[in-house]
Amino acid sequence: MAKLIWIDDEVDLLKPHIVFLENKGYKVSPVNNVNEALEMIEKENFQLALLDENMPGIAGLEAIPMIKNIDSAIKIVMVTKNEEEQIMEQAIGSQIADYILKPVNPNQVLLSLKKNLQEDTLVEQKTILEYQQEFRNLSMELSYMKTFQDWAEYYKKILNWEVKFDKVFDNEFADLLQSQKEEANIQFSKFIENNYEEWLQSNDKPIMSHTLFKDKIKPEVEKDKVLLLMIDNLRYDQWKVIEPLFTKFYNKTSEDYYFSILPTATQYARNSFFAGLLPSEIEKRFPQFWFNDNEEGNKNEHERDFLEDQMKRLGLSGKSMKYLKILNADFERKILDDFNQHKNNDLLVIVYNFIDILSHAKTDNVIVNQLIRDDKTFRSLTYNWFENSSLIKLIKQAAENGFKLAITTDHGTIYVKKPSKVVGDRETSTNIRYKTGRSLTYENNDVWAISNPEKLFLPKGNLSSKYIFAKNNTFLAYPKNYNHFVNYYKETYQHGGISLEEMIIPISILEPK
Repeated sequence: MAKLIWIDDEVDLLKPHIVFLENKGYKVSPVNNVNEALEMIEKENFQLALLDENMPGIAGLEAIPMIKNIDSAIKIVMVTKNEEEQIMEQAIGSQIADYILKPVNPNQVLLSLKKNLQEDTLVEQKTILEYQQEFRNLSMELSYMKTFQDWAEYYKKILNWEVKFDKVFDNEFADLLQSQKEEANIQFSKFIENNYEEWLQSNDKPIMSHTLFKDKIKPEVEKDKVLLLMIDNLRYDQWKVIEPLFTKFYNKTSEDYYFSILPTATQYARNSFFAGLLPSEIEKRFPQFWFNDNEEGNKNEHERDFLEDQMKRLGLSGKSMKYLKILNADFERKILDDFNQHKNNDLLVIVYNFIDILSHAKTDNVIVNQLIRDDKTFRSLTYNWFENSSLIKLIKQAAENGFKLAITTDHGTIYVKKPSKVVGDRETSTNIRYKTGRSLTYENNDVWAISNPEKLFLPKGNLSSKYIFAKNNTFLAYPKNYNHFVNYYKETYQHGGISLEEMIIPISILEPK
């Protein structure tokens, strides 16, 4: 039973309201002055205080900090007949939970109590009920998925439920949703195997890594100055969670999805985005800049060169462009401090590597591994980082300087659970979700094997090179030290393979408020 204290100098007149609330299961302690209320709050635990704004002696606005000093957790609902904007702003600035105007309606009070004291329970009950009603539809839809549009819309439904379940304490239904997503990934992998090569050979395809800049960013740069923010390794669900941080300063004008190329790895997907070319085309056009998996060299060091070349090909050579890559918090703060030096560019590109660093830290760092236990905690930690980052301050500056904002990523990532044995020679690549090499032995059901990489516009390290891509939540493990390898990588975040999370990723365009 929730305990309330109602502070009002005419509290005797509120007897019918108090009886109404007690009949609804609340325990209400009426008191007619602030001093007596403060003594009661010191002795008892109240979840909420209904506080009259206009009282003799200590008024409501004065009482708020006094109450909070005694019990910072208590929620305060201001009750007033004063509709002056200044009074409302003062009350809201004092962090009240709600605001009720006199004459007080008992149902109005009840609604405020439910919102402030039972919201989590009500949201949980409603979410579970709605998911139970939707479960059958989601299962049946899988039988009718035929196009990339179908898959994108289905995935967005799944991730919307995932985000809703973040507020649900009962994990049973969240686990059921995960099972549905795993089944969807099995079917999605088959869809990719049947359609991916054709996408690369025809015009009937989704927006992909190598066409995204031309299709989505170029039209914006032609009209306005643009801040292009590429957040490495950003999944669609993570974008939906952090989106409100950006829409404080921007209005979203469009949100779309695009498909990462394979492998869903930075070396391939991000280079392809900046070059506007597929990997084998990049290798052919820039042989001095492309390094295969088994070759020494920084594989993402020439993104600026690739982008400058693409802008020339697209007729944007007259536009000024600045490219920045944020790898640590110190450089992030430096860019914020130096923003005035960059604000006159037509295109300001920022590559932000935090999420990629965080996902790899789960593998290598025991503390981070404990913090990120599943997708829910990964989303939560992502939000907390961005909320307190200098990047959000930088976004605010960009909005104030008239930049349009384009937010996207190069690929997503998946929480891997199932090991699959792979045998290869010394030249075999080390990635956990894909392999390329000459002599590969593998479990056929767990991977999509490509014997002719040129058909997928992938470079060949040598004449007999092939690629394999892990499907669903599989990760590729060598037989040597197998148990150690499996324990090290199981339940970590990896990318490079085929899954909804890695391949279907966001592109959003926003304009300053």
